[in-house]
Amino acid sequence: MGKGIVEKLKKDFSISEQWVGYELHPETPAEGVAIKDALPDVNMERMISNLNNAGAPYNIMFNKIDTMCNTRLALEASEFAKDQGKFEQLHNNIFKAYFTENKNIGKLEVILDIAETAGLDKNELRKALKEKEYSPRLTEAITYGKQFQVAGLPTFIINGNKKLVGAQPYQKFVEAIESSIN
Repeated sequence: MGKGIVEKLKKDFSISEQWVGYELHPETPAEGVAIKDALPDVNMERMISNLNNAGAPYNIMFNKIDTMCNTRLALEASEFAKDQGKFEQLHNNIFKAYFTENKNIGKLEVILDIAETAGLDKNELRKALKEKEYSPRLTEAITYGKQFQVAGLPTFIINGNKKLVGAQPYQKFVEAIESSIN
């Protein structure tokens, strides 16, 4: 949803975006955790319904999610994609794989297949992930996130001083941008 909001904001304002991959739950095992175990008090059907209602204006759709995935590989692959000029495409494909197709993006082969559909070289990415080439960037992102007390995703930092967390109404973003300009 955040992506849809940012795209609309870019049409309405002269803004730029910088995506920072933040690992909110690094303790999640590589194989993931059943969502019902990770979030036992959450009514997933209601949450998905609410997400779909909020995402509808941006043509974003959510389906049933069974697994809370470890996002480390997806975030490192995203950094790799930035260097290849393919971040946008990979980001979209990862989002679709997880939220629409219910794929476990914590699995190496899943990430490599998604990367290939984004036009990235699977073998180069496999090597970069194996060598943890992009781990330092994620460490920097954690430090940056702690500066702003990131505790939920997506978190939007506007002009380095305004913070919005989660799926907020579009008008909240407009107000935050306008107040940061003045």
